[in-house]
Amino acid sequence: MSLIEMMILGFLSEKTMCGYELRKKMEQLQGDMRRFSDGAIYPATGRLAKAGLISEQTDVRDGRQRHLFTLEPAGREALVEALKTADGFILTDFNRWRVVLTFLSVVPDKADRDAVLRRRYDFLSGGDVHFFYCDAGNPLSLDHIDDPYRRGLIAVHDAQVAAELDWLRSMLGIEA
Repeated sequence: MSLIEMMILGFLSEKTMCGYELRKKMEQLQGDMRRFSDGAIYPATGRLAKAGLISEQTDVRDGRQRHLFTLEPAGREALVEALKTADGFILTDFNRWRVVLTFLSVVPDKADRDAVLRRRYDFLSGGDVHFFYCDAGNPLSLDHIDDPYRRGLIAVHDAQVAAELDWLRSMLGIEA
C-alpha cells in the first residue's frame, strides 16, 4: 500500500470526505514537505474504490459536483493490516513514520500497536540514526562538522530522537 493510499484510508477512517478535504488533510499532515494534486488523489481513490476498500458517491452542492469517499470494512481491515505490519523504510523515515503514528489508534489491539512502537524503538535505540554521512558512508557527529547550521540540524535531530525515545519508553513501559 502506498503512503498516499494509507493516508486516504486513515483519514476516511475518521469520516466520509470529498477529494478536496482529503487533499487538505494530507497536506496538513505532511506540512511543508509535500503538496498533493488532484492528479495524485483521484488515481489513488480510483484504485482503492476498484479494490473495494472505499466507496465513491457523487454529490452536488451549490451547483458544484464533488466526489464523496467512504471507508468500507475491507478498507479498514487493509489499513489495520498495513499499520500492524509497518516495518522497514516506513518506520525509519520520519515523514512516513508520522503517517503511521497518526493512524495507529485505528489498530484495535494494543499488543499490535505496541509491536509497531517497539520496532520503531528498536530502530532508534540501535544507535544507527544519523543525519549526515561522510563520503565513505560513515556517520558524522558534531565533532566532525564545523558548519554551525549543519551542527544545528544535528543538534535538533538528536534532541528529537531523544524525545521520541523517552515517549516510546513511556508508551511501552520500558525503564530508562
